[in-house]
Amino acid sequence: MAKEMLYLVGFGPGSYEGMTIEAEECLRKSDVIVGYSVYTELVKKIFPDKEYQSTTMGREMERVRMAIGIAQEGKEVAIVCSGDSVLYGMAGLAYQLAAGQKERKVEIRVIPGVTAAMSGSALLGAPLTHDLCIISLSDLLTPWETIEKRLACAAEADFEIVFYNPSSKKRAGYLKKACEIILQYRTEQCVCGYVTNIAREGEYVRVLTLKELKDTQTDMFTTVFIGNSQTQNIEGRMVTPRGYRMNEM
Repeated sequence: MAKEMLYLVGFGPGSYEGMTIEAEECLRKSDVIVGYSVYTELVKKIFPDKEYQSTTMGREMERVRMAIGIAQEGKEVAIVCSGDSVLYGMAGLAYQLAAGQKERKVEIRVIPGVTAAMSGSALLGAPLTHDLCIISLSDLLTPWETIEKRLACAAEADFEIVFYNPSSKKRAGYLKKACEIILQYRTEQCVCGYVTNIAREGEYVRVLTLKELKDTQTDMFTTVFIGNSQTQNIEGRMVTPRGYRMNEM
């Protein structure tokens, strides 16, 4: 049976400069680019001559099935994911759905990308120099009770924590609830930060305390960083020491 090619491409934060060379090469040679409409519009600015197919939020399975179908027609297809293609991306779903195909098997190739935890960290300073947890505050696919448990465990273990999907119109109070859980284990002065629209128009970066963060309004395009007990605000930058003995340097 013939195998057709399907790329799962993480294109980074959204700018050409934040895209890996491998991601650029795969998108350049793809016949069709498929993705969430917001993401395809970003990629279209870089590759305006490509054929695009998109769906809205919440239609992920339809999107992947569409891409598989196009690949089975003999075209090279790329599904684009902001940040990385595996972390909260579409790669896992693509493997699941492609496994059920009996004819014209699709070969999947995963192209990693720079996730928001890394690109946002660079804008804030150096907050993620030690052990960390990444937690999505979206309860569309994960029960809130499970998220609460993960928040408490990460906070108690003194991990540096990154929040994806901190708020939306339907989840306006989720970041505040998450901060209240963290505050059971960390002080109000714990150093935090957030970045909105990384590498896109309207990019905004702020370092603040956990107390201030609790009452801050964010959206789905914001990535939030919670420092551990050692994180510092050094001249406006969020920095977590790795543990080097400064007196020996």
